Amino acid sequence: MTADLDFRPNPRSPDPAVQVLAPAFMRYRLYSASVERLAAGFRWAEGPVWFGDGRFLLFSDIPGDRIIRWDETTGAASVFRQPSNHANGLARDRQGRLIACEHVTRRVTRTEYDGRITVLADRFDDKRLNSPNDLVCKSDGSIWFSDPPFGIAGYWEGDKADAELPQSVYRIDPEGGLSVVIGDLAGPNGLCFSPDESTLYVVESRATPHRRIWGYEVLAGGTRLGERRLVVDAGGPGAIDGIKCDEDGNLWCGWGSDGSPSARSAELDGVMVFDPHGEPLAHIHLPERCANLCFGGAKGNRLFMAGSHSLYALYVGTRGASMV
Repeated sequence: MTADLDFRPNPRSPDPAVQVLAPAFMRYRLYSASVERLAAGFRWAEGPVWFGDGRFLLFSDIPGDRIIRWDETTGAASVFRQPSNHANGLARDRQGRLIACEHVTRRVTRTEYDGRITVLADRFDDKRLNSPNDLVCKSDGSIWFSDPPFGIAGYWEGDKADAELPQSVYRIDPEGGLSVVIGDLAGPNGLCFSPDESTLYVVESRATPHRRIWGYEVLAGGTRLGERRLVVDAGGPGAIDGIKCDEDGNLWCGWGSDGSPSARSAELDGVMVFDPHGEPLAHIHLPERCANLCFGGAKGNRLFMAGSHSLYALYVGTRGASMV
């Protein structure tokens, strides 16, 4: 799990891999910061989450059935957990515990301080979940997660099985109750809250003709969602995966092609940045598709990007909304 020798940080400043699409992004671009490849050799990297108290990052290698730990102090990547039940999305709750979406077991779990695993959700209406994909923890202690059938479609990201429930987004309340908050999206995927938690953003990754990001009003009490608005339309062959909000409400989105023969993947791969109204601000070009991302580092201003087979990073002039 060492960096691929074929990749070199661009010697130019500013890094041309960071393509500015609107003047508003200039405040977030650090002139001398370049895209770095931190580790490589993974089958499909996903779900990064930062542990500042330990100065390390965890991310999933879904087909590899393992969670990888990358240490900031040494730059070394090692296996944190294997098997991982083909874990996908990862997060930390308000007590700092690891929350994981698991494909094989079709559940959401919490790793306790002593290493024990607690199951937070695996069924709804006495039927098994599909394959929990991504999740976000809210300040009230609730956990929101998407449940498409991607992990049960074959034997690459999990085990092949029949779906027992519609594709949905769920909320686990602090007492452990499970409820459906969205039930009408095709392939619900990445999700995140705006900085003030008044909006939940959700990726509809199988929408036709274009992939989309919806913004849902979080109603008073924070247990239900109201009206939605279309925030981003990927257009043409664009595909969206994991997303995160920064402290100013901008959306940082894992980006790539939808796999169609006409898609020019090399031009699409990387991270797209949009303002809260869906206006494109920047495109961070990577040599492979980015599945998911998170903010971390000592100051909270390091963007970690889980590419198809590699982990990348870039220092930026903002922090993640959850780190404020």
